Amino acid sequence: MEKLLVTTTENIPGKNYEVIGEVFGLTTQSKNVFKNIGAGLKNVIGGEIKAYTELLTESRDTAVDRLRDNATAMGADAVVMMRYDSDSISQDMETVAAYGTAVKFVD
Repeated sequence: MEKLLVTTTENIPGKNYEVIGEVFGLTTQSKNVFKNIGAGLKNVIGGEIKAYTELLTESRDTAVDRLRDNATAMGADAVVMMRYDSDSISQDMETVAAYGTAVKFVD
């Protein structure tokens, strides 16, 4: 099955569509204690904290997958104007929301 199109633009070239409504994908994730210890040590010496980069990447991907599921359940053909929002709940937990507008293609 082909993934539902998700774009950050307002228009999809060559497509006319009608708006169905808002769609969201949410997730809150954390890393395990061993990766948190490694991240703490990296914080002392500096540099990229790869465990947290992975955390944000996984969170973003999960949020977009859930956004696609939400849009598919609404009968959408695509999502336009997709955006992200994120927030730290604690030092090792991150919440990511992907949101946009579900649309249905018309002739």
